[in-house]
Amino acid sequence: MNAAVATSVFGVFMVATVALGLLAVRGTRGGGGGLAEWSVGGRSLGTVFIWVLMAGEGYTSFSYLGAAGWGYTYGAPVLYVVAYMSCGYAVGYVVGPMLWAYARKHGLVGITDMVAHRFGRPWLGALVAVLATVFLLPYIQLQITGMGVVVSTISYGAISLNWAYFIAFAVTTGFVVVSGLRGSAWVSVLKDLLVIVTLGFLAIYVPVHYFDGYGPFLDRLVAEKSEWLTFPGHGDSGLGQGWFITTSFLNSLTVVIFPTTVAGYLGAKNADVLRRNAMWLPAYNVLLFVPMLLGMAALFVVPGLVGAESNLALFKLVTDSLPAWSVGVIGVAAALSSIVPMAVFMLVIGTMWGRSVLSLVPRWERRQKGAAQLVVVVAGSLALLLTYTAPNTLVRLSLISYEGMAQLLPMVLLGLMWRRLTLLGAMSGLVVGVGVVCGFVFTENDPVWGVNAGIVALAANLAVALAVTYAGPREHDERPDDEVLARDEVAADRMAVNVR
Repeated sequence: MNAAVATSVFGVFMVATVALGLLAVRGTRGGGGGLAEWSVGGRSLGTVFIWVLMAGEGYTSFSYLGAAGWGYTYGAPVLYVVAYMSCGYAVGYVVGPMLWAYARKHGLVGITDMVAHRFGRPWLGALVAVLATVFLLPYIQLQITGMGVVVSTISYGAISLNWAYFIAFAVTTGFVVVSGLRGSAWVSVLKDLLVIVTLGFLAIYVPVHYFDGYGPFLDRLVAEKSEWLTFPGHGDSGLGQGWFITTSFLNSLTVVIFPTTVAGYLGAKNADVLRRNAMWLPAYNVLLFVPMLLGMAALFVVPGLVGAESNLALFKLVTDSLPAWSVGVIGVAAALSSIVPMAVFMLVIGTMWGRSVLSLVPRWERRQKGAAQLVVVVAGSLALLLTYTAPNTLVRLSLISYEGMAQLLPMVLLGLMWRRLTLLGAMSGLVVGVGVVCGFVFTENDPVWGVNAGIVALAANLAVALAVTYAGPREHDERPDDEVLARDEVAADRMAVNVR
């Protein structure tokens, strides 16, 4: 009976989610328009939609389940999530408007377009699209895993994890193919309302129900689990202060050029929307403390969870004591925290391939949107296959994606701000950086020397890029700086007015 009630509530909300996505694109240039309408919402989203969309990208199943899982397993190191996201919003205040202006001026729809335009090489966009896809697939896998855990748990085990993973893939793939970025933004509103309500409720309910209040809970945590409250946390994790600082720094830079973040930037109707968004988004981070704290509360209620089972910590608390209908509602909030970011990740992969890879084939050049939608299905299928064959804990998958994507920083950010950087220098640094980070990750040497392996790889990447650039000949490009480099045109215009 509990399974029937919870899954019924879940099913009703999933139908409503798909319907909301269809409603979002109704009447937009014939039911969805071209690639720009589908991939960046026609560059017309206002402050509220951009806020909920980008908050949705930051608040995923990784935050809902992975944060609780790491709070349960390690404790204090999980606070890096709050640190890097808050710092990343500050960096985005500057970088977001700059990328928005560059893309709008030249009619671009993603970072693959940007690097191809900056260096004047269409094949470079295709190469970056392939590389970015490799590092984005683990994040899609993360969302499939997270939603699968939710579906299986709220069904009280009636739905197996394997079927739950497939449901996650099928719902999200169908949703994103039809609705695009605009539909994701609309559903983000529903998701955020449910997340705020459910986490607000759990933040009060769990300490009161299991410990008679926050005072007794925190007293018990300090007395019995003090190791979880200091670095490097519980166990021999290697996640000490050096790892925390370097991971927070690396991720705060990487998040601003993450393809999904850039998709959010480019969906804005003007640069001021992005500035306001950067100021408001840190308020959303307050919610992240709730699953972290609940993960540590689960240490006393459901001890003994190990490995990937730690991702179940929060929902073990929920299914243990709450009525089935409320389990269903909380499950919907967590599932939507997977669907929204997973939809954007799949959409971005489709856009990169449709615009930068398949468009190089003459027969696909005029059918970029159709090609992009086909790639969405393929990418989702690959991530589903990885979920079945190579499962991993949620936070580890997130770290692999960020460390790999960080190697694009010199090519994208430095390249758009510094004309002297050559194509050979950028490519050489990228090859070295990706090689180093893959070497560390696949030999299980991350952290390395007490710091994040990705930042070691980025340092090598940047050093090689600069060395090759200065040692080699200058590139001949007759285009003016305004055509090649990115700048925040709105800020520049305001500065000119103030000077006059």
